[in-house]
Amino acid sequence: MKTEIMVRRGVLAIAFAGLLAGGAYAQSQDPTPQQQDIKQDKKDIKNDKKDLAKDRADRNSDQKDINKDKSDLNKDRADRNADQKDINHDRKDLNKDRADRNADQGDINKDKSQLARDDKKYGDNSAQTQADRKDLHADRADRNKDQKDINHDRTDLNKDRADRNADQRDINHDKKDLSKDRKDRNKDQKDINKDKKDLHKDRKDLRHDKRGH
Repeated sequence: MKTEIMVRRGVLAIAFAGLLAGGAYAQSQDPTPQQQDIKQDKKDIKNDKKDLAKDRADRNSDQKDINKDKSDLNKDRADRNADQKDINHDRKDLNKDRADRNADQGDINKDKSQLARDDKKYGDNSAQTQADRKDLHADRADRNKDQKDINHDRTDLNKDRADRNADQRDINHDKKDLSKDRKDRNKDQKDINKDKKDLHKDRKDLRHDKRGH
């Protein structure tokens, strides 16, 4: 009888130990809500750090673009201003060559009148008419040279105007790029500020969850 009681007690002890072991195992397998919160907080913090690093990289990249846009804008403005100087110089040359051409044309008209008078007065082959023809020939050569200079000045003026207009288009494009990159940089900075707040909040949650209240 005593043996049977002892056997029963042994079986009960083994069963109770098994229940305790099973409960401990179940407890180790199923984390508590506190442990789950801590795990989630750490995950949130990790994601916040990734977002923060990415937004900082984007912000730095945008700043580089802004610096490049400013450099391009300054260069294109310098080119535009240089083209405007060339245009002003071309206009002066054109006005001067036109004045020279008109003066030469006046000389030609005078030479023609003088030639006609001397031809009538001294004859077609006189020394006076020969000298008049020589003057007329020289003035026509000067007039033709001035006309070539005028044509060349017009070509230069048209080219410099085209360059100035192209530079102005580049300036307008640079301004748009600069404005866009500044908006992107400002947006990234806002994202960075938000990421910092999120990171601060998640770290605070982690400390709170670790304390268990």
